[in-house]
Amino acid sequence: MATTSYLDFDVLARIHNMQLLAKTVVEGFILGLHRSPYRGFSCEFAEYRQYSPGDDVKHIDWKVFGKTDRYFVKQFEEETNLACYILMDASASMGYRGREEGRSKLQYASYLSACLAYFMMRQRDAVGLLVFDTQVRSVLPARARQSHLKHILATLDGLEPGGETNIAKPLHDMAEGLKRRGLILLISDLLDEPEAVLSALQHFRFKGHEVIVFHVMDNVELTFPFDSMTEFTDLETGEKSLVSPDGMRPVYLEQLRALLSRYEKGCADIKADYRLFDTTRPLEIALSEYLYKRSRMG
Repeated sequence: MATTSYLDFDVLARIHNMQLLAKTVVEGFILGLHRSPYRGFSCEFAEYRQYSPGDDVKHIDWKVFGKTDRYFVKQFEEETNLACYILMDASASMGYRGREEGRSKLQYASYLSACLAYFMMRQRDAVGLLVFDTQVRSVLPARARQSHLKHILATLDGLEPGGETNIAKPLHDMAEGLKRRGLILLISDLLDEPEAVLSALQHFRFKGHEVIVFHVMDNVELTFPFDSMTEFTDLETGEKSLVSPDGMRPVYLEQLRALLSRYEKGCADIKADYRLFDTTRPLEIALSEYLYKRSRMG
């Protein structure tokens, strides 16, 4: 990858315009990407299809004709008009921030969604946004117009944490409601029963969608750095618990590892991409690493 200057959240926090923020991050990390063979992450060749009368003959692949004695034309990303759906978890748990000066998971996820929407639109893909907690809260259909991007970014900019977590139900509802196959980008802390969530993701796969899961976790959730008696408050129920970190830490970290492992393996089993994002990592780095890895697959 080419070397780029990475941005941290102290820089991003001073950018109050969501479109400018997305543009700044995307134009930073895209310089480090190599060409990707995946539709939805490339403006170049997407696939072959059989020649039909009226097709531009300049797109006929003559090497394929020489091997098969049949005419095939190259289809490009902008001609496939890929539909990308960003599914954004805005439940109460997404409002958590482990450090007062840090960003909440919801803010990080909103920045990530904005960057992905900007990136996809830059490639002329159609992008939609669905926000949910226990149910679908708002829906913006997949469209490719630049004016539509402003609606997506405005929605993300005004998001507040909602109700309790129930990821599976709204995902099943979305899977049934989306009539057009496309690319599903789930952005969530996945703090729900893994089997139920994976079943909902399988529903999308059964419907023919490609699925990518961005698992957003606060660094404090991942490391459990507490060193004295601490009172924890459940953001969704309000329940409080006084905990001794020394006794809780090994149990907590073991359960966390089991949760992350289950999601990673479960996504692999259904052929969905999975990526864990730590909220302390600059988006530019996290996205460029993921997209570069994706470009090397296949």
